[in-house]
Amino acid sequence: MCLLPYEKLEFKIITLKQANTSPDYGKNIEDRTIEEKLEYGLINVDKPSGPTSHEISGMLKRILNIEKCGHSGTLDPAVTGILPIALNKGTKSLEFFLESGKEYVCLMRIHKKISEKKLVETIDKFVGRIKQKPPVKSAVVRKERYRTIYYIKILEIKGQNVLFKVGCQAGTYIRKLCYDIGEFLGCGANMVELRRTRVGPIRENTIHNLQEISDAYYFYKEKNDSFMLNKIILNIEECIDHIPKIWIVDSAVSSMINGIDLKSPGIAKLEHRFRKDDIVAVLTLKGELVCFGKALISSKEIKNNSNAIALKIEKVIMNQGIYPRMDK
Repeated sequence: MCLLPYEKLEFKIITLKQANTSPDYGKNIEDRTIEEKLEYGLINVDKPSGPTSHEISGMLKRILNIEKCGHSGTLDPAVTGILPIALNKGTKSLEFFLESGKEYVCLMRIHKKISEKKLVETIDKFVGRIKQKPPVKSAVVRKERYRTIYYIKILEIKGQNVLFKVGCQAGTYIRKLCYDIGEFLGCGANMVELRRTRVGPIRENTIHNLQEISDAYYFYKEKNDSFMLNKIILNIEECIDHIPKIWIVDSAVSSMINGIDLKSPGIAKLEHRFRKDDIVAVLTLKGELVCFGKALISSKEIKNNSNAIALKIEKVIMNQGIYPRMDK
């Protein structure tokens, strides 16, 4: 089965205290307006072959007439597929997408005919921890480093062309993977085409090309029809399934926005799957993203310690003033 690491973990939610959330402040994420989604949202852009990832971000910025766009996980100009682009203040979340697992569909050409049995056996050897040296044309220092291949599934073999799906750790070079497979086979191989089909929980079922986005924005601005654009812009909260979560009571929200680390009494419920030093997303009881933080103790220890300092804030996402101060 083709699963990224976070999908293999137990997603059990533990309730620490029964708590209600007031309708007087905050908002359920499904009730956000287009203006709010343009301020905090994310669009899963179908990058075409040709332009750079940076150029695609610039095009989207102009289409939506917004101040800021930022992409997660650069794709080479010739590579197509999923390019998550955050909008305006949503860009503060981007660093927490960068380390999520990726999935690609690759067309590789073997330089001479190889038996299917040998090909399958060779490719299977590359599942697990591998050593890679980035290619000459790369944005990082060219020194060997370890990366993990979570799965490789051959989709089709036609002559010397091999179509396969690969799930891998962020920072894995698929072009280099093809080269190394060829070296192992003793005949050489090269990447012909590559498409990214997944970034963590972001999949192709939410992908849209620039023309679709442009049309949707036109209908929103000129026809007062927001249906298409509302469907295209994702809430950041819909895109963080790969990050463990804590839900906090209303009275703790303002304190966290002002930089005060989270203590156990402020937690209503949590996912029972994180360890000390893991990055955790903190949400309100309405499902709004408040911040990201580093767990100071594990979820199990939080459950068993009612007075611990549980989380150190890394990045605040929510604006001040949405939830009132309740510590007076």
